[in-house]
Amino acid sequence: MKKLDLDALSMLVAVADSGSFAAGAALVHRSPSAVSMQIKGLEGLLGKALFLRDTRNLELTAEGHTLLGYARQMLALRDEAFAELTRPAVTGRVSIGVPDDYASSLLPPVLRKFSATYPRVEIQVVGRPSPHIAQMVKDNEVDLAVITRTRGCPGILLRMEPLVWAGSPSNKTIWKERPLPLAVFGEGSTARAHALKALQQAKIPYRMSYESPAVQGLVSMVDAGLAIAPLAQCGMPAHLVRLGALEGLPPLQPVQVVLSRSLKSKRPPCDYFAELLVQELSN
Repeated sequence: MKKLDLDALSMLVAVADSGSFAAGAALVHRSPSAVSMQIKGLEGLLGKALFLRDTRNLELTAEGHTLLGYARQMLALRDEAFAELTRPAVTGRVSIGVPDDYASSLLPPVLRKFSATYPRVEIQVVGRPSPHIAQMVKDNEVDLAVITRTRGCPGILLRMEPLVWAGSPSNKTIWKERPLPLAVFGEGSTARAHALKALQQAKIPYRMSYESPAVQGLVSMVDAGLAIAPLAQCGMPAHLVRLGALEGLPPLQPVQVVLSRSLKSKRPPCDYFAELLVQELSN
């Protein structure tokens, strides 16, 4: 009897969640070629294509969507069974602060896995810019935080996240404008500081076309073709265009994504969640 391999299903979920084989491979700590081979093995076993590979953005087929739903259930049941037999029943509440670009890209797979493993733990996610969350950690207003490293808020390094210049496919020449129109986060943002420093060193004049604490505001301006924006690579929407050396733009220094903990987080639910964050997000 033919069987579905859980490891292969976990790779299917990772690719679907991240939007690419390369990003999915990073989530499961495997090489892109290994992930591609496992997906092809699933397709061969089922005799059906799971992804459309002839489009610019990787998309699931109808059969891929169907299998994805079952895969999530099977993996959740596996994690729940493991937790039930290997760890005591954990109850309680964990609050985690995270900026919205990380919340939409890095956090969902971790939240799903933790919820399946510890269904009796209540999770609260607080979305704020990194400097704001850093202060919340100091004030014990959140237990954990996944943020860009912020002065005065110690944390464990999870990953070096590349910063990229994002542009609109509808206005491919906006990068030629001088002063260069920018959509950036507010004062205190590390991405903003890196972008302005890079432009100043390259002697490229710029103007602040838009400032916002939320990534969606920046994306809206870029999408309208009114500005370019320095965004974390993990949070850059797939429909935007990545700009760089070919457009005469300077490279951007990556940011450090860290896990910070408040003093009130010294209890089992927070320990287990922090452990999972390190395991899943480290690169």
